[in-house]
Amino acid sequence: MDFLYIKALHIIFIVTWFAGLFYIVRLFIYHTEAEQKSEPEKSILQTQYKLMEKRLWYGITWPSMIITLILGSWLLIKSPFYLTQAFFILKICFVSLLVIYHMYCHVIFKQLKNDSIKYTSFKLRIFNEIATVLLFAIVFLIVLKNNTSFIWGMLGLIIFSATLFLAIKLYKKSREKKE
Repeated sequence: MDFLYIKALHIIFIVTWFAGLFYIVRLFIYHTEAEQKSEPEKSILQTQYKLMEKRLWYGITWPSMIITLILGSWLLIKSPFYLTQAFFILKICFVSLLVIYHMYCHVIFKQLKNDSIKYTSFKLRIFNEIATVLLFAIVFLIVLKNNTSFIWGMLGLIIFSATLFLAIKLYKKSREKKE
C-alpha cells in the first residue's frame, strides 16, 4: 500500500481515537452527575450511560486506538529514519502517555460499569483535558519537527493548560451559583 494512503488512514484513525477519548470522559461526567439524581431518574440515566459508554468504548475508541498504532507502526517500518529524529522520539513518548491515558479511561469505564463512582465530575472534567493537552503536544511536535519550535510550543501548551484549568474552575463556580 502506498505510504500516503497509510498516512491518510493513520490520521483518520487518530481523529476517531481522540473523538472517542473526548466523548467517553464526557459520558463519565454525565454518568457521575446522574448519581445525584433521585430514583427512578438516576437508574434510567445510568443504565443509558452504561450502554452509550460500552458502544463508544468497544465500537469506536478501542478499535481506533489499535488501528492508529498499527498504521503508525507500519509508517515507521516504511520510514525507520524517523527513529533518529529527536522530535519523533518525543512524539512517541507523548503517544505512550496517550495510551496510558486510554488505559486509565478503561479503568474508570470498568468502575462505572460496576456502579463504583470514585471521581467527582469536577475531577473528571480536569482529567478530560489531559487528552486535549496531549493532542496539542503531539500535533505541534509532528508539524514543527524541531526542538526549538517545540520549546515555544510547550510554553504555549503550558499557558493553554493553565487557561483550560481556569476555565474549568470558572465553569464550576458558575454551575454552583445556578444550583
